[in-house]
Amino acid sequence: MFTGIVEEIGEVVAVRRTDEVLELTVRGPTVSSDARHGDSIAVSGVCLTVTAVEPPGEPAGAVGGSAAADDPDDAGRGVFRVELVPETLARTSLADVRTGTRVNLERAVAVGGRLGGHIVQGHVDGVGTLLRRDPGARSDELSFSLPGTLARYVVEKGSITVDGVSLTVAGTDGATFSVALIPTTLAHTTLGSRAVGDTVNLEVDVVAKYVERLTAGYAGPTERSEGFR
Repeated sequence: MFTGIVEEIGEVVAVRRTDEVLELTVRGPTVSSDARHGDSIAVSGVCLTVTAVEPPGEPAGAVGGSAAADDPDDAGRGVFRVELVPETLARTSLADVRTGTRVNLERAVAVGGRLGGHIVQGHVDGVGTLLRRDPGARSDELSFSLPGTLARYVVEKGSITVDGVSLTVAGTDGATFSVALIPTTLAHTTLGSRAVGDTVNLEVDVVAKYVERLTAGYAGPTERSEGFR
């Protein structure tokens, strides 16, 4: 479970494909500082399991001879490894990552921690595209495409997760939605550098999906979303 409050911007430092599995090595000194094998880390909104880790200050090679460990620039810098299976590659934008891709990183929230954003599972419901970027004096307004199957879960002033960032919906017409980004979000997440045409991972508010399921028997049958899993 996450809250959509990005802890740091990480960087993919190695990509390796083994059969159907895509293996990523990601530099993230903050999130790797106390990470262990089997922990969950949200990578641009996708909940992934840590398979190996090299905390900051550890000798190179702690991640099992990864490409990152072999690079002097990455030695002891804090990297972790994750694996993406075909299901993840088919449903998220991570299939397009390359060496050098910047990603938003967040560790799973600790019990008793502050819920600074909203309840985020790291289970991507769909992929959207950045359609428009309107820069302001200190803030930007971004508009994204919204898959039709997710439209009914997105409401004005409700919550949505974009590439792992908890955001408030500024407006929606069913086919698109917009968000307003404050300077901190622009500076400390990858949304500050996203360009028109870029794809992003979307996760709608899980509470809305459960409410729909629980009330379906009272309100009559509704069209089920392909993203409702």
